[in-house]
Amino acid sequence: MIEAQGLSKRYGGKIAVDNLSFTVMPGRVTGFVGPNGAGKSTTMRLILGLDRPDTGRATIGGRPYRDLRMPLRTVGALLEAHAMHKGRSAYNHLLCLAQTQGLPPRRVDEVIRLTGLGPVARNRAGTFSLGMSQRLGIAAALLGDPRVLLLDEPVNGLDPEGVLWIRNLMKQLAAEGRTVLVSSHLMNEMAVTADHLIVIGRAKLLADCSTREFIERHSASQVLVRSPDAARLAGLITAEGGQVAMAGDDTLTVTRLAGPRIAELAAGARLVVYELTPQRGSLEEAFLEMTAASTEFADHGRAAGADGAASSRLAGTAERKVS
Repeated sequence: MIEAQGLSKRYGGKIAVDNLSFTVMPGRVTGFVGPNGAGKSTTMRLILGLDRPDTGRATIGGRPYRDLRMPLRTVGALLEAHAMHKGRSAYNHLLCLAQTQGLPPRRVDEVIRLTGLGPVARNRAGTFSLGMSQRLGIAAALLGDPRVLLLDEPVNGLDPEGVLWIRNLMKQLAAEGRTVLVSSHLMNEMAVTADHLIVIGRAKLLADCSTREFIERHSASQVLVRSPDAARLAGLITAEGGQVAMAGDDTLTVTRLAGPRIAELAAGARLVVYELTPQRGSLEEAFLEMTAASTEFADHGRAAGADGAASSRLAGTAERKVS
């Protein structure tokens, strides 16, 4: 379990994280979403001890990251796909990390097979595409078989097959009772991956609820209706308080009136209905509605500048703990 309690962080005059409190529970995939510059990466760095909060605290399993004796056995993290020694092979990069944590070489072979890196395991990491670098970063995160995973944009650069693979992997890990926190700006992907959402904007918490609840709260559901008597049915729906938009000569989209009531109106007037399909709003629509006032276009150079070295410093932290 990951807990953030009153986390705040300022870079000079810029507030990157503002009094954030949330809990990431095991057994489900939790999506961590927000507009660019909202504070997602900074929050992840605070959780992983890569930066110190000005106020508040973050714990993993009840302990700060810095107090974990063998951190890679407890927490796996992917913050920057290219944070690796470019001259080392994928195998040697993982072997070096494994040795810092007392993990056997066979574990390196296991994560290489799991992430599909077998054909390129002996190639230098500096020659990898973004997608292959992502797979190597995920392999490093899984190396210690951790109970907690933090993944920042894990599908970035992956082809459709890779996206499906990481989606299913995250669901499988959550089903095993692990804690999975994944940051992404791809709302369509979060809609089919995340069971729960933590939404932030302008450094503040905006929502902490199930994905389904978030969509229902922040998007308008509608009903698609097809009828040869569309014009007459539209009048009945409007009189009942519904809102109607004509989508063709025989097609209506209706809001503010539920499907069963539309069916009752049509039946009462003996109108033929070919189709009546309730349509739930999308996560993307709900996200844009929720964060419309929280989008920020200011310069986040300082906060973003720390991201590039984040994973390298994380590995360094692990090495220092066992040296």
